[in-house]
Amino acid sequence: MEKNERSTPIPGKEKEVDIINIKGIEDIGYVQPDSILLNSLAPEENTQCQHGLYFQDGERRVDYILTYHIKKPSSSRSNRQSSRFTDNAFTRSLRRGTARLGRPPPPQPRGVPEVASQDHSMDYHEDDKRYRREEFEGNLRDMGLELEKDEDTKTPGVGFVKIHAPWHVLCREAEFMKLKMPTKKVYEVKQCSGVGAKINTLVNKATEPLHPNVEENRAQNVKHLSYAFSREKQHLFDLSDRDSFFDSKTRASIVFEVLKRTKCTKAKYSMGITSLLGSGVYTAAYPLHDGDVDGENVEPNDRKLLYEEWASYSVFYKYQPIGLVRKYFGEKIGLYFAWLGLYTQMLIPASVVGVIVFLYGCATVDNNIPSMEICHPRNNITMCPLCDRACNYWKLKEACGTARASHLFDNPATVFFSIFMALWAAMFMEHWKRRQMRLNYEWDLTGFEEEEDHPRAEYELCVMQKSLKKEHKTQKPTEIAEEPTNKWKQTVQSAMAGLKLTEKEKLTCRDRLPAYMTNIVMMLLMIGVTFAIVFGVILYRISITAALHMSNNPTTRSNVRLMVKTTAAIINLVVILILDEVYGAVARWLTVLEVPKTDKSFEERLIFKTFILKFVNAFTPIIYIAFFRGRLVGRPGSYLYVFESYRMEECAHGGCLMELCIQLSITMLGKQLIQNNLFEIGIPKLKKLIRYIKSKRRSFQEEEREKKLQRYETDHFLEPFAGLTPEYMEMIIQFGFVTLFVASFPLAPLFALLNNIIEIRLDAKKFVAELRRPVAARAKDIGIWYNLLRGVAKVAVIINAFVISFTSDFIPRLVYQYMYSPDGSMHGFVNHTMSYFNVSDFQDGKEPMDPHHLGYQVEMCRYKDYREPPWSNTPYVVSKEFWAVLAARLAFVIVFQNVVMLMSDIVDWLIPDIPKDISLQIHKEKILMVELFMKEEQGKMQFIDSMTPCDGKERNNHAPIARSRSIPHTHSHTHANNF
Repeated sequence: MEKNERSTPIPGKEKEVDIINIKGIEDIGYVQPDSILLNSLAPEENTQCQHGLYFQDGERRVDYILTYHIKKPSSSRSNRQSSRFTDNAFTRSLRRGTARLGRPPPPQPRGVPEVASQDHSMDYHEDDKRYRREEFEGNLRDMGLELEKDEDTKTPGVGFVKIHAPWHVLCREAEFMKLKMPTKKVYEVKQCSGVGAKINTLVNKATEPLHPNVEENRAQNVKHLSYAFSREKQHLFDLSDRDSFFDSKTRASIVFEVLKRTKCTKAKYSMGITSLLGSGVYTAAYPLHDGDVDGENVEPNDRKLLYEEWASYSVFYKYQPIGLVRKYFGEKIGLYFAWLGLYTQMLIPASVVGVIVFLYGCATVDNNIPSMEICHPRNNITMCPLCDRACNYWKLKEACGTARASHLFDNPATVFFSIFMALWAAMFMEHWKRRQMRLNYEWDLTGFEEEEDHPRAEYELCVMQKSLKKEHKTQKPTEIAEEPTNKWKQTVQSAMAGLKLTEKEKLTCRDRLPAYMTNIVMMLLMIGVTFAIVFGVILYRISITAALHMSNNPTTRSNVRLMVKTTAAIINLVVILILDEVYGAVARWLTVLEVPKTDKSFEERLIFKTFILKFVNAFTPIIYIAFFRGRLVGRPGSYLYVFESYRMEECAHGGCLMELCIQLSITMLGKQLIQNNLFEIGIPKLKKLIRYIKSKRRSFQEEEREKKLQRYETDHFLEPFAGLTPEYMEMIIQFGFVTLFVASFPLAPLFALLNNIIEIRLDAKKFVAELRRPVAARAKDIGIWYNLLRGVAKVAVIINAFVISFTSDFIPRLVYQYMYSPDGSMHGFVNHTMSYFNVSDFQDGKEPMDPHHLGYQVEMCRYKDYREPPWSNTPYVVSKEFWAVLAARLAFVIVFQNVVMLMSDIVDWLIPDIPKDISLQIHKEKILMVELFMKEEQGKMQFIDSMTPCDGKERNNHAPIARSRSIPHTHSHTHANNF
C-alpha cells in the first residue's frame, strides 16, 4: 500500500498538536467521535505546507476545503477584544474537558439576563452546528477521505477542514463516475494529405504568432486511447506516477461527488453538503487553486500559465488555450470559452460586411434623390405642427439632417445585409456544432451521457416534510397521545420512517400548483411593469417635446428631436440596467418556489425565466419604436390622445429608423460598457476589498499576515463562483442585438466584436484571479443555450423582414418607382408620400398659438401619410396607394421569411454536424479498443493454457472461467466489495 493511502495518523507531541476529545450531549442523542485540531506548522518547517497546498506531512495534497465559523468566546465587552486572540486550542480544550468530566465550568461574568439568554441560545446553536460537522466529517472518514483541521490561522473567526482523497478512493470513485482516462495504448492521428495538407501547413505557419505558448495547443500526431477507468483493468493505464495520474481538477470533482453523497442522518432531516452550507454549518466549500499568479519566486503552475497566456490584455490577439482551460476548470467552462471564442471569431466577417454597408450609405448619401429633394433650398413645403398649441408650422427642409442620416441605415444594402446576417447565424450554429464534436473527441467525451443528478437538498426537505405529514395523519390517536420517555428515540424513529416514505414519495404537480400559479402571476406582473415603464417614457417624450417647443431659445427649439431622443434612450438604458438586476432576483425566487428535483432542472428553469424577463426588458422599447411609434397617431384634425391630453408622438420625416438606430446603439453600448464590463470589474473588486477590510480590522500585523497566508486562506477571500448563467445570458442578449434589428444598425456586429475581445480577457482574468476555483463539471454541449440561440436566430428573420417592410421606406420606394413614377426614377417620391390638410379643419384649441410664425398665413399644410386631399369626395380617407404599399409590404414579409429560412435550411443540410476526419478517428478508436481487448483475451488464454495440465477436459473446464473473467466491467456494485 502506498504511503498516502494510509489513514490519518494521530500526531504525536513532537508536532505540538493539541488533541481534544469532545463527547456529545447524551440526552440529545449525539454520539460524537474524537476530533483532532491541528495547529499550523511554522512556514520555515515545510515550504509546500506553507502555501497550504498539502497536509502538514507535506505529502498528501489538499483536494478540497470546507470552512466554518469559529464562535468567539462570550465575555464582557471590556474583555472581548483581548480574549479574541488569546483563546487558543489549549484553553478551549481545558474548558470543554472540564464540562465533559462533570466539573462546573469556569465562572462567567454576570450580565443582563436578556443578554445571557441570547448567549445561551447562540451557544446551543453553535454546539448543534459543531455536532453536525463532526458527524459529517466522521461520515467522510468512513467513505475513505482523510481530513485535517486548522483553526489557528491568520484569518480570525474561520476554521478550515482540509480534505485529501487517497489513491483507493480516487480509483473507486473514478470507476463509479465512469471517467475516461488515457491508456498506455497510443495511435497515430491521421493527418490530411494532398492539397488539404499543404493548405493546413500554410495556415498554421501564417497563424503561428496567434497561438499561445502552451503545450496543449501544439498539434500532436499521436493520441492516447481512452477507456473508462476500472480497477480490474488498471494494467491498461500508465500508473507509473500515481500523484499525477488524476490531476487536481479530477481529484476535486471526485471529492465533490463524495461530499454530495455523504449525509448527516442523526438529525430530524437528512442533510447533505448543500443543506449544511445553507444552514451555516459550513460557510464555504471549494477546491484550491494550483498556486499564485504573480509575485517573486512563484513556482510554475497551470494557473500562472493561464494568467500569462490567457487572462492578460496583452495577448488579446491570440487564440485561447482552450485545452488548458478545460484541464484546469473542466469541460463545462471550457465549452463556454470555446463557444465565446468561436462567436467572436465569426463576428469578424459580419463586422466587415456591416462596415461596408455603412460606408456604402455614406458614399451614396449625396446621390440619394429623396434626401436631395428634402434638402433642396427651393423646397417650400410647409409641414403641419408636431404637437398641439406649442408647436408651429415648419418647413420640410428643416428635416434635411435627419433625412441624410437615415439614408446611412436605410438603403438597399441593408436588405442584403439582413439576408447575409440570417445566413451568418445559420453558419455560426453549424460551425459550433462541428467545433463541439471536435472538442468532444479531443476531450474524450464521445459516448458520454449525463447521469441523473442527485436530488437537491431543498427537494429532499420538501419530500421529507410531505412524508412526515402523511405519516402523522395516518397515526392512531392513541399513538399521538402517548408521551414517550425517550424523545431522541422518537425523533430517530420518525426520521427513519420518513426516509422510507421518501423513497416512494415525490412532489406532484398538485404539490407545486401554488408555485406554478405564483410563477405565472409574477411573470405577467413583471412583463406588465416593463410595459408600464415604456409607456411612462412615451409620456416623457410627449411632454418634454411640447415643453421644449415653448422655449424662447432658438437653439433649443431647433434641436428638440435630438435632445428628446437621446435623453429618452438614456432613461430607457438606466431602467433596463436596474430591472435586469431585479428580474434576475425575481427569477431565482420563482425557481426556488417550484422546488425542482435536480440541479440541472433548477438551472434550466432559472435560465428560461431569466431569459424571458431580460429579453422583454431589453427589447420592448426597441420593438415599440420599430413597429408602433408613428402608426398610432391619427391625422391632423383627428389625432389620437392618451389621457385626453397627451397626443401620440410621430416619427420624423425620414422615418423611425433613425430613432430606432439611436435607441439600439445606446442600449447595446450602454449594457456592454456598464453592465458587462464595469459591473464585472468593479463589483468583485469591491466585495474583495470589503472582505479584506473586515479581516484587517480583526487582525494584527497585516504585513506579516499577508506574507504567511496559506493557499486555502487566500482562496477564502476570493469571490465564490456563481455559475455560467450570467456569462451566457449577456452574450445571448448581445446575440439578439446583433441579429434581431441588424437592418437598422449594421454596425452592431462591430461593436459586439470589440466588446467580446475585451470580454474574453475580462472573464478569463475573473476566473483565474478573482474567483474561487469552481468544481470541474463534465458536459458535452452548452445545453439549453443552444436552443435559445436557434430560437433567436429564427425570430431574427421575421423581425428583420418586418423592419425592412414596415419601419424603413424600402417598400414605398419600390412601389413608387415601379408603379407611380412617370420616368421610373425616384424624383417626386417625397411629394408622393405626403398628404394635404386644410388648417381650417383643426379642432378648437388644437391649432398653433402663433399661426404667422413663418411670416405668412398658412392655409394648407402637409403630413406624411397616404390619404385623400381635403378637396376630394372622401377627404382624409386612406387612399389606394396606401393599400398598394400595404400589400407589397405583406408580400415582402412572406417572401423574405420563406426564402431566407429555406436558404438557412439548405446551409444546415449541406454542412455535416460531425467533421469527416473526426468521424473516422472515432471509428478507428472503436476498432483499436476491440483489438486491445482481443489481445488481452488471447494473453489470458495462453497464460491459463500454460498453467493447466494437458488434459483436454481440464482445459475445457477452465476455458469458460477465463472467458467470463475477461469481460470488461465498467460499473458494478461488486467493485465496492473489493475494498
